[in-house]
Amino acid sequence: MPAFDFAEQLLAWHAREGRHDLPWQHPRSDYRVWLSEIMLQQTQVRTVIPYFENFLSRFPSLRALADASEQDVMQAWAGLGYYSRARNLHQTARICVQRHGGELPRDLDALTALPGIGRSTAGAILSQAHGGRYAIVDGNVKRVLTRFFAIAGNAASTAVGKKLWELAESLLPHERMADYSQAIMDLGATVCTRSKPACTRCPLARNCMALQTDSVARFPERKAAVKIPQRETFMLIMRSTSGEILLERRPGKGIWGGLHSLPEAGDADAASQLAAKLTNSHTRPQALTPVKHVFSHFRLNIRPLLFGDCALKAQIADNDARLWVARAELPQYGLPAPIKKILTSLP
Repeated sequence: MPAFDFAEQLLAWHAREGRHDLPWQHPRSDYRVWLSEIMLQQTQVRTVIPYFENFLSRFPSLRALADASEQDVMQAWAGLGYYSRARNLHQTARICVQRHGGELPRDLDALTALPGIGRSTAGAILSQAHGGRYAIVDGNVKRVLTRFFAIAGNAASTAVGKKLWELAESLLPHERMADYSQAIMDLGATVCTRSKPACTRCPLARNCMALQTDSVARFPERKAAVKIPQRETFMLIMRSTSGEILLERRPGKGIWGGLHSLPEAGDADAASQLAAKLTNSHTRPQALTPVKHVFSHFRLNIRPLLFGDCALKAQIADNDARLWVARAELPQYGLPAPIKKILTSLP
């Protein structure tokens, strides 16, 4: 099928059935598009929307984001997951203020040189905010193209990835790029879905090679599933006599980097030893309901232990990584979703 036919059918479908009221579409500034694209990585639209609106209200411009503290940025991001995305946003904003006059550059190479902005994200920014003729190859687009062209092979491989980029660029229209970029992502997100695709509603169905060969479920091909490893940690909820909770800020890198969490130990005995080291508590802890949390590469089993009537020992009172926080003030801190769940359900 000629490239203009593909785009023409897709644009016509988008005009009728595409998403036109997403908050980052009005206006479609490069800052708003960039923010939405980063948030939408590994995360669904319905989850992103409230976070996007809250984040934008706190940091309405790139300069406002650059001026913010890392703690404020991480607090606004808390619960959205994949926290390196937030750190990259903050770092990129500061670089843009220092080197690009407080704006995201309009050059593809300059954009992809910034933390957290890959080729597809850069294409989304340039096409949607500025109408540039740049392709997007995110998960939704990969699914549409591998099915439409029945592309065999692991979709994550270098060879298939190169082919997808070549096809994506060959299909680009010469106008209405912002609408086209949104259209092909919308098609993958709402019609050409991973499971139970609505092929009868697809504007490309008549020419879809996977549908013609009754092999839609085969594409995109993936590696064989691997068993997700399990990890276990004991988290210490140290509560003072006045009801405050001891929080501990995590290192900048790694899981939940930069967020406030709870002190951790490898087992129950180590937890009691840590509690005695940090506070005056020598009481037997109360075991609370375990919490399971799934990351992209492992499953974490959290065993919360509640230590009551605690007081912080003097020798670590000035440690900025740890602080007592009143329960009413906990929402002011960036807490990972499972930690927030544990603390809000305390007896």
